[in-house]
Amino acid sequence: MSTRPLRLVVLGLSLSSSWGNGHATTFRALLKAFGARGHDILFLERDVPWYAAHRDLPDPDFCRLVFYPDLPALERHRDEIAHADAVIVGSYVPEGVAVGALVQREARGVTAFYDIDTPVTLANLEKGDHAYLSPELIPGYDVYLSFTGGPTLRRIEARYGSPAARALYCSVDPDLYPPLDHATRWDLSYLGTYSPDRQPMLERLLLEPARRCPELRFAVAGPQYPADIAWPDNVERIEHVPPIEHAAFYAASRWTLNVTRADMVRAGYSPSVRLFEAAATGTPILSDRWPGLETILHPEREIILADTGDDVVGILTAGKEAERLRVGEAGRRAILARHTAAHRAAELEAHLQDAASARHASDAARAGRTADLEKVG
Repeated sequence: MSTRPLRLVVLGLSLSSSWGNGHATTFRALLKAFGARGHDILFLERDVPWYAAHRDLPDPDFCRLVFYPDLPALERHRDEIAHADAVIVGSYVPEGVAVGALVQREARGVTAFYDIDTPVTLANLEKGDHAYLSPELIPGYDVYLSFTGGPTLRRIEARYGSPAARALYCSVDPDLYPPLDHATRWDLSYLGTYSPDRQPMLERLLLEPARRCPELRFAVAGPQYPADIAWPDNVERIEHVPPIEHAAFYAASRWTLNVTRADMVRAGYSPSVRLFEAAATGTPILSDRWPGLETILHPEREIILADTGDDVVGILTAGKEAERLRVGEAGRRAILARHTAAHRAAELEAHLQDAASARHASDAARAGRTADLEKVG
């Protein structure tokens, strides 16, 4: 694979709808920046009713977006898959095992799996849950792109036979997440879809402090929270904040909270897309603690860690304003220096080129062995 413009086909969970998932904003930032590098992109999205009812980007200007209703309809795109320089299948794609098998069967270029849920995926594989990826498919992808870095990459190679597992963290489009001068509406906010394994930490780091500090204001934004959650009166519930309003949401917060799913805490090195987005706006972040966080943002300098409700209450009530602003600005500088979508698009390009080189070397070696056998024969 040369540095010429590439034809890339992506089969992902969703590009058109950000409702209830972080995949859309991750793909949007990455593919917009990848397209800006001169590459041609086709995104194939399964047409499902829950995203069809909440589409906020039905016609992107940085790639072609095509919906397909089912697997037989996906077969109509076999030629585009076959002739692409690279094909990426994302995590949580409906019938992802069958989709991956089709891609590996038809694609002549590099094939990649982009896991935006790596610890959850691996936990599912251990339980025999192969909803969108099976162990048998992993060796057939030329590169396993993972939103989790660190030791997990070696595990994917050693345990599951991936030829190459590479970190491809989420990122942020700084044009969409600038600092904004908005009036403060909340002392602490949280933006994220409900997850049962994340809820205990949200309870500890936001709901408990809200109950203890009725004079302060809080917000929890995101869909799918159960109706039986007892929200304190000073916690504003917002069902959905579209990406175009994320920057304003963060700008209205004195602090925003980053809470990590349990599987991702155990794996470490799993920064969420919200971490990058919030930091890019200059909003100071309070976060739970997990291995590898220091490789993204430096604790106590670019992000503040909290283990208990007491920690949060102390920060919200006794913290100095100058220190709060300093943390927010330091976090912003760190993200802009290393974690924008432009950085990530360059990494993706390099990973695909490396995978192509490895494939060509393997093909050449195989051809050489065949020629040697024919001479012997």
